Amino acid sequence: MSVQAHQQPASVSAIFFALGLGGFAIGTAEFAAMSLVPMIARDLGISAPEAGHAIVTYAAGVCVGAPTIALFSAKVSRRTMLIGMMLLYMIGNGLSALAPNYWTLLLCRFITGLPHGAYFGIAGVVASSLVPPHRRSQAVGRVVLGLTIATIGGVPMANLIGQAVGWRWAFVLIAMLSLCTAVLVATFAPRDPPRHDASIMAELDALRRPQVWLTLGIGAVGFGSVFCVYTYLASIMLEVTHTAPTAVPVMLAVFGAGLTLGTLVCAWLADRRMMPTIGGVLLVEAASMAGFPSATHDIWSLGAIVFSIGCGGGLATVVQSRLLEVATGAEGFAAALNQSAFNIANAVGPYLGGLAIAAGLGWTSVGWVGLALALGGFAIWLVSVAEDARTRRVTQGQ
Repeated sequence: MSVQAHQQPASVSAIFFALGLGGFAIGTAEFAAMSLVPMIARDLGISAPEAGHAIVTYAAGVCVGAPTIALFSAKVSRRTMLIGMMLLYMIGNGLSALAPNYWTLLLCRFITGLPHGAYFGIAGVVASSLVPPHRRSQAVGRVVLGLTIATIGGVPMANLIGQAVGWRWAFVLIAMLSLCTAVLVATFAPRDPPRHDASIMAELDALRRPQVWLTLGIGAVGFGSVFCVYTYLASIMLEVTHTAPTAVPVMLAVFGAGLTLGTLVCAWLADRRMMPTIGGVLLVEAASMAGFPSATHDIWSLGAIVFSIGCGGGLATVVQSRLLEVATGAEGFAAALNQSAFNIANAVGPYLGGLAIAAGLGWTSVGWVGLALALGGFAIWLVSVAEDARTRRVTQGQ
């Protein structure tokens, strides 16, 4: 039964706010860490690509934690899981702020990443239960909106804090946001009973469906283009565009504005035509990546391209909704796997971009790497469309 039937409108709004604040905390942590790469590198005496490994280990934590926690917590109340995940996120960010060296920081970022996927997966399922089926994408979008708003306000704020008093205090801020989320979820989220009928085998059944794997592939490959460019954006602005450090938070906010608009528009379109929306977003992202290298020499053209790249980030909401559609009966596990897929993108994008930079191809080469990843995601989308058509033919022939 839908949670919606038991909640008054004001209570539903409070639940969405609490879930969105968790997205805001996670979005601030995930994207701010990328913008703090130059500061972390200077403080710890390492190179920018080495500092970028903190992004990779966080993503590895998400990839490990999301499916593992989702599987072994299948019988646990979703409200309890949401509270627990945000408390663990608070601890991970607090430890990151105290990390004395490079290797400890990598370990702390891995720990921090563990609850990320489980939180978003469970929050997405709870959000979709609050609305009618034809508005499911927009409900998931409201949770993800917290993350996108973080890229407008939270990330630039964390970057400014990093510039003013050090990158460690940015992680302290995120730890406090995580604690606030846990308190709000405990206050407003519905008290759902433990799901005694759930089982690991029922959740794993989702892995037997080709469309689940294809949808995860679209996210893992296609979204890697966004992270490939975003991770090195601050360094590109300083080294190629030659802007002042104070311009970096402004550009991060421009990206966030594009991401917020893209999330809202893509969620609305997906509730009408889901698969065409996914394909269209990937093509927009590919075009943006192709224009990125030539745009980096002028702050205004760079701003326009960065805004466009941000709009392509709306892919996250649509892929999440697609998984809820193709993984009926194992939505929680599939939604958690989606976070693993996007954090594979979070690891692969910066890693491949770092390889291109280290190979001497220049900072702007990340745009061409991003183009390849966007087109790779589009190729997987074509396979998914073909599989949908094949399934319809088989069904009609029976």
